[in-house]
Amino acid sequence: MFGRIFTRSLATASKGVKPPVQLFGLDGTYATALFTAASKNTSIQSASSSLSGLSKLIESDPKLKEIVTNPSLPSQDRTVIVDTLCTEKLDGTVANLLKVLAENNRLDILPKISTQFTVLTDAYNGLVKATVISAQPLDSKSFKRIEKAVAQSSLVGSSKTLKLVNDVRPEIQGGLIVELGDKTVDLSVAAKLQKLNKALEEYI
Repeated sequence: MFGRIFTRSLATASKGVKPPVQLFGLDGTYATALFTAASKNTSIQSASSSLSGLSKLIESDPKLKEIVTNPSLPSQDRTVIVDTLCTEKLDGTVANLLKVLAENNRLDILPKISTQFTVLTDAYNGLVKATVISAQPLDSKSFKRIEKAVAQSSLVGSSKTLKLVNDVRPEIQGGLIVELGDKTVDLSVAAKLQKLNKALEEYI
């Protein structure tokens, strides 16, 4: 039902840019519809900026977050909240999305929609996100060296841009773990010790 309502609200979006990746779930469906609508009616960047700012606003205000994520909130109150959030600075397609979410009592999944929309915009912009996990924060020289190596790998490709972040997890004890999409390269000390222990157990 929500799909029909959203389609009617954004009827002119049918000829927009095709989403670069397929998303699943209710939040993924809303994010995909928003992407197509924004590409036709306003701009993908404008919608991304508005949605991100809106999500941060809700996350930073505990009272507002509690109200928005309350599924038992009366329809009239949801309408008031949406009208308050829909300022002139808000992208038009994001404002329409808010109204549809309020009508369907789905305002609580807005943060998930924002996360899914980021997946779409990153893919659209050719941005590939990866994480290098280390036991201690990497120094600038080491980080740049790893970043260069990952960027030049076949996992990224010359036509895309890498965004690498360093995640510190002391429990890996040492070494590195690189995560890129559904690929993981585990070079941690913890992993090596686990393999060693397994080998010793088989030997003994």
